[in-house]
Amino acid sequence: MSRPRPRPITWKREERLARGYAALGDAKRLRILRLLREGERCVCELTDALGLGQSLLSFHLRTLKDAGLVRDRRDGRWVYYSLAPEAISALRDELGDVLDVAEASEPSAECCG
Repeated sequence: MSRPRPRPITWKREERLARGYAALGDAKRLRILRLLREGERCVCELTDALGLGQSLLSFHLRTLKDAGLVRDRRDGRWVYYSLAPEAISALRDELGDVLDVAEASEPSAECCG
């Protein structure tokens, strides 16, 4: 089964994708995403599960939120975080498009030499 034709790239889309990929470039943030894969979590649950201080956790959650990969919801004093599946899917699709092109492309016979 062939993949659908890649969507055209726009600068806005490239910037959004770059923020998403950059957010994935940290092991702590990947661990946060894995925990959120199981469902919405309160900050206190994430702090306990990850063994991180609240300020460091807040920094990583802000990075993931700014990249559009997680959402937050306030309920009184508590803040709950969950995945933003559409953003994760967009990154997965884009990476798939890049890998498809990389597999299909052959070295150019014409070169700068």
